[in-house]
Amino acid sequence: MAYPLPKDKIPVFFEDTSIAFGSKSDARLRKTYWLFHLMNQARVVNLGTFFIKLALKLNLPIKNLIRATIFEQFCGGETIRDCDTTITSLAESGIGTILDYSVEGEDNEESFDATAQEILRTIDKAATSGSIPFSVFKVTGIASSEILEKVQREDSLTDTEKAQFARTKERMALLCSHAYEKKVRIFVDAEESWVQGIIDDLAYEMMAQFNKETAIVYNTYQFYRHDTLEALKGAYLKARQKGYVLGGKLVRGAYMEKERLRARENEYTNPIHASKEATDADYNSAIDFSIENLKHISVCLGTHNEYSCQYCAAKMEKLGIERKDERIWFAQLLGMSDNISFNLAKAGYNVAKYVPYGPISAVLPYLIRRAEENTSIAGQSSREFLMVKSELKRRGISSL
Repeated sequence: MAYPLPKDKIPVFFEDTSIAFGSKSDARLRKTYWLFHLMNQARVVNLGTFFIKLALKLNLPIKNLIRATIFEQFCGGETIRDCDTTITSLAESGIGTILDYSVEGEDNEESFDATAQEILRTIDKAATSGSIPFSVFKVTGIASSEILEKVQREDSLTDTEKAQFARTKERMALLCSHAYEKKVRIFVDAEESWVQGIIDDLAYEMMAQFNKETAIVYNTYQFYRHDTLEALKGAYLKARQKGYVLGGKLVRGAYMEKERLRARENEYTNPIHASKEATDADYNSAIDFSIENLKHISVCLGTHNEYSCQYCAAKMEKLGIERKDERIWFAQLLGMSDNISFNLAKAGYNVAKYVPYGPISAVLPYLIRRAEENTSIAGQSSREFLMVKSELKRRGISSL
């Protein structure tokens, strides 16, 4: 499906590096340049992640090095309070913060309870700040992946597993009810297909309870799956029938290689689109569907795709929708696609950055994925690198 966008119909452009990096000092911009320069090189990333894992395993003192490089680029700090500087800095450019507790803890009930308590603290922080428009959590952060998978397969659970799944539902209800009471919107993040079905069910239960008047709970839709567009439309119909507002975060997806490998090993149909073009077409169709049904849907476009952001902005313009309409948000990850985030915010759209935080050793898996994804996504590191290089040149600063 073609989506032509005549240049004179595009309300916002992303080439202005003076806006994208205006909040960065010369020294910080130079450091960012070298970080993306290194991440452009797959061999360097592979060796670096190997030695970081080894050094941490051997308790070698490298945390300060990590803190001063990749952690500083992609994370807000180790605690909520540590993130205050980032929250304030983003807010000065009209960008909100989504505090993302990115610790991947142990798979036990104590760690699930601890994570739930931390998410409650992010909700409380959001409730007292005008700069934090959403909270977020992953269901596998408060629940056993193994039990979720068994429930989705409709396998029999032991009495212990039944009790653990009941606790999962209690934690999810606790988070969503607290968000509702505090008037804080909350994202339920997407996960792998073999647990996503039960996560969807739990999210819709929460929406039916807390989204009667406005979207508080948002489910996440991964459009690299070929069944997601129809799933979104089905969720919309279900919401209309049951009388609640659908909250949707629209993303392309984060588990492509894992999904393909598992489908091949277990000999079932790969749920992932055969081409990026098909993913893009579904994503942009989802924008159409959401914007055209805005009376009953609130959305956040979680994307680093410039075209999709421009497409949504042009769609809003065409339908006469205000740029600051609270039912439409754009979001990108901290440390990435600043040209999109800052230029959208400057143009008057609702924009937020995902700001991961947590102890360095605990968020390391997240940081390694950021480095690997920037290397593996076609052109991602190159695009970031060239933008920073362009801004250094504009400022008349050497990258050395």
